[in-house]
Amino acid sequence: MAKGSTGYRRKTRHLRVKLRDRGKIKIRKYMQEFQEGEIVSISINPRYQNIPHPRFQGKSGRVVKKQGRAYYVQIKDKNKTKQIISNPEHLIALQ
Repeated sequence: MAKGSTGYRRKTRHLRVKLRDRGKIKIRKYMQEFQEGEIVSISINPRYQNIPHPRFQGKSGRVVKKQGRAYYVQIKDKNKTKQIISNPEHLIALQ
């Protein structure tokens, strides 16, 4: 019997993607931009390679700064404040 994977992307391929959107890459989502201070939600899209850690799926936070194409998102994880680096295709603007 084969042993299951224990890697970084384990159990992320099934994350919710609408059937009509499966396989498509929306250029608008890929190229979206955010301003510092904007509130965003982390929604992992399994079609793209660079994903934030799956533990942060569904968390909301504030954009702190930009680094290349990616954004630093400051979230509160229990009593700690953490900064997550995420590409824009995994972020959804709130408000």
